[in-house]
Amino acid sequence: MKIAPGCALFLSGCAGTQSVLNADGPSALALQNLIFLFFAVCGIVFVLVMGVMTWALVRERHAPAGQPPIERSMGRIVSGAVVATFVVITFLTAASFYATPSLDRGKADPPTILVRGQQWWWQFTYLDPDPAKTFQTANELHIPVGTDVRLRLEASDVIHSFWVPNLAGKQDLVPGRENGLTLHASKAGVYRGQCAEFCGLQHSHMALLVVAEKPEDYARWLNAQSGPAAVPAESEAAAGKLVFMRKPCAACHTIRGTEAAGTTGPDLTHVGSRSMIGAGLMENTRGSIAAWIADPQTLKPGNNMPLVPVTSEELRQLSAYMSGLK
Repeated sequence: MKIAPGCALFLSGCAGTQSVLNADGPSALALQNLIFLFFAVCGIVFVLVMGVMTWALVRERHAPAGQPPIERSMGRIVSGAVVATFVVITFLTAASFYATPSLDRGKADPPTILVRGQQWWWQFTYLDPDPAKTFQTANELHIPVGTDVRLRLEASDVIHSFWVPNLAGKQDLVPGRENGLTLHASKAGVYRGQCAEFCGLQHSHMALLVVAEKPEDYARWLNAQSGPAAVPAESEAAAGKLVFMRKPCAACHTIRGTEAAGTTGPDLTHVGSRSMIGAGLMENTRGSIAAWIADPQTLKPGNNMPLVPVTSEELRQLSAYMSGLK
């Protein structure tokens, strides 16, 4: 599935829906139904309370002067309200517990993806029994439609929270502990997610995309992503590869098929195929890549990428190389 060109995640109407009221997965549907149930019950309670209050005010206004209050009747009304409150709260609590198991549904051995929250980006490791087929990507999660996908959630630094409202509820990523979550997309689409736990300065710039695609398209994507980086065909991109290897870039990033094997930053083997950079900060274009390389701290203050001095010519070469890694 191709994501609509020219669409930035922060612009409304573009690819990447994000709404708990537009469920496209069984877990999200259970939560949506629970929301509607709470809304309906609370709405009925509100109407009843307003009705009783209105009746009491009207009755008090038209009561004969000097008539003593009917304490017995008032006592029954208050007792009934207490009982009704208990019943409503018990019912809503039971409904919440009933919906909880659907959030962790799944088959015994679904496809598994390791999700690791970083400050401030998402690392996805597609696990395979064959280590040669295991690979990493960042900020863009691809899953097959109609299949349970098991996520293993970990955090490297602080507590994060993985949340894709259209597909599932929130689940925390806690350092030193592994949590789990099952994603299931009922139809193809692009769904926006984000970190839902305040995790530092750039918490609001820690978005992700979930791309749900047909199984055959997903298989092709897996095959392409598990392969090494493309060899640059143009001279400018080839020169950019040499710059990348000479600079500190190769010490922090991995590009499979080259000598770059850093693990501090995102895997850049196929970075040109992603729709965004900076975890939703900017659309992935050559210009955006150049701007990020030139001054990452101005664009996303506090992120862990240092400023790497490059000349204007080297910047053009690096951006050509990065944008060609598809």
